[in-house]
Parts: sequence; C-alpha cells; structure tokens
Amino acid sequence: MEKYVEDGTLKIEWRDFPYLGEESMNAALAARAAQEQGEFWEYHDLLYENQSSPGAFSDENLLALAREAGLDVEEFEASLASGEHRGAVMGAFTEGQRNGVSGTPTFVVNGQTLVGAQPVRVFEQAIEGALQEAQGG
Repeated sequence: MEKYVEDGTLKIEWRDFPYLGEESMNAALAARAAQEQGEFWEYHDLLYENQSSPGAFSDENLLALAREAGLDVEEFEASLASGEHRGAVMGAFTEGQRNGVSGTPTFVVNGQTLVGAQPVRVFEQAIEGALQEAQGG
C-alpha cells in the first residue's frame, strides 16, 4: 500500500468471486452492504479473519461482524435482505470465470495473473515489470 498505492503507481480493484456456494455469495453481498456505509475493507478483513469454520457466513454471523465493524446494523441488514447487489456479484463472478479465474485469491497485475497466496516479492516483481512496460522500457 505505502510503496505503490499511496503514490498512485498501483490501483487496487476488488472483484467478487463467490465460488464456494451460498455462504460465499452471502459474504460477498454482506461486504457490498458494508461498502454502502464506507466500510468495505474493514468488513472484508473481518470476513477473512472469521472464515475458518462451517457456518462462518451465516446471516447471524454476518450481522455480528457488522456490529463488530461498527456498522448501522439495521441499514446493513436491510441491504443484505434486499438482494440488490446479487446481480453485480454474479456479474463479477461470471466475468472472472470468462477470464479463467478458478479460485481465490487471484490477482491480475497489468494482465499478468498471479494465483494463490504469493510472497510480497512476487507482487513487487509484477508491479515493477508493469511499471517499466508503462514507461516504455
């Protein structure tokens, strides 16, 4: 973040890819509901910290995470229940499938796909390579 995002070298875009069934879809919808309150990344981090057990993304647990994130829970719950983001999440999922994504995490740096958890150095090399290419080198 400090080395590339803050100076404008790198822009991070998140794409939903709920490939693990309904709970995965629920987590994506909940993160979008959190974004309505400007708290996507905080909520995202809580989802990842709490994903290890079956049922981790039940409605009850998603609401508990919303409380933990300091969200307006009634607003969050209404957004989640409305299903208003389902089309956008499914669109991102379909786009990912068309582009060859088969799981998470998957990263794309200027067209170069990096699959799975990678050491920081791998990202730095991809970013530096893309930066050189952008500068004509």
